[in-house]
Amino acid sequence: MVRKPAPGSVAAMIDVRRIRSDYDGVYAALARRGMDALPGLAEVRELDEQLRKVAAKRDQTRAQIKELSNQVAHLHRKGDREEAAALQAESRELGEHEKRLSVEADDLRNQIRELLLRIPNLPADDCPDGEDENDNVELRRVGYDPETYGSHQRVPHWEIGAELGILDIERAVKLSGSMFTMFRQQGAVLARALCQAALDRNSDVFEEIRPPSVVLTETMISTGHLPKFADEAYQIERDDLWLIPTAEVPLTSLGRDEILDEGDLPLRYMAYTPCFRREAGSAGRDTRGLLRVHEFDKVEILAYTTPDQSAAVHAELLARAESMIADLGLAYRVIDLCAGDLGNSAARTFDIEVYAPGCDKWLEVSSVSWFSDYQARRANIRYRRAEDRRTEIVHTLNGSALAVPRVWAALVETHRQPDGSIRIPEVLHPYFRGATTISK
Repeated sequence: MVRKPAPGSVAAMIDVRRIRSDYDGVYAALARRGMDALPGLAEVRELDEQLRKVAAKRDQTRAQIKELSNQVAHLHRKGDREEAAALQAESRELGEHEKRLSVEADDLRNQIRELLLRIPNLPADDCPDGEDENDNVELRRVGYDPETYGSHQRVPHWEIGAELGILDIERAVKLSGSMFTMFRQQGAVLARALCQAALDRNSDVFEEIRPPSVVLTETMISTGHLPKFADEAYQIERDDLWLIPTAEVPLTSLGRDEILDEGDLPLRYMAYTPCFRREAGSAGRDTRGLLRVHEFDKVEILAYTTPDQSAAVHAELLARAESMIADLGLAYRVIDLCAGDLGNSAARTFDIEVYAPGCDKWLEVSSVSWFSDYQARRANIRYRRAEDRRTEIVHTLNGSALAVPRVWAALVETHRQPDGSIRIPEVLHPYFRGATTISK
């Protein structure tokens, strides 16, 4: 059952009450991310103190106005119009003062919100310490033995794709510019098959959604993609809309400004969508083939949970993403991201990286993240506890069940045969119209 809460009834981002009551703890947690995470925190505390003082004066003034109103009514009943008029004049003066205090309080509240929008989530206690990707922890490595790859597998996917006519980067660039790609023939079938297999695999408990591919600014703010990553996103300025960088964005906001029943949690959703990213920071990085592109297809899995359910659901999402990669016959490793390498909104993240023998690279293909209440607080998504009917913020989690480009690349390189054909993994056979190999 879903009900609408009062607008603005939930604060945004990190709970400002936590900054108020445990400033040193919040500071220490954010410092684990690095000093870049700290600007604005002290200012939030100062502005919050100002806001509480102004709000107290405003409320006191309102109480005075109410008392004067009662006195005026009493004087009118007594027929003492002259004294009533004097009190009314005093009440009007206080009313103007109350309006100024209200404007000041709203301005302070907006300043706090703008600062909080830029402060990242607090890392989980069990998130490894570290400064950057070099400090991430490898949890396991599966199916990787560099000695088992033949020379026929040490060919990069962009060469294989061109040879077989299944990847046409040249014409994609002609149509749309650099860092766009185009699949053809069985290459296109492979891209579609990967998405359909991921949807079918998770359809047992995940509700399939096909959300819009463009969203409102507020929807991007809810997940933390704005304002932090505005330069990475495609904006349709005329309509104040954004092309989604991932289905996480619309799926997270399905319950925005709603109150859910605890008995309905966890809620699980999945969606296939195109994803659009500017990759504004990719200058000087390897952008050949499918390694870094502006548009790609992906199947996302996402859940709303109670705090107590979140750890088990996080493990479930990781297991589902991992099993798909394993059944595709790809070597992979699972990485526990350190605090300094976490995404802005995440409290804990596990990355899955596949090995692409032709590129001789480990490629990140899935980030499975727990966001605690960070995103849901921004989106104002709550649930009503069965025990006492109080409301709490839900927790959100998500992960890539299957992101096409890099999985496509690793699969084509890994399963290339000595004759130049590509063996199609058995899990994808139902989607290939009877074919078991891709050949010229």
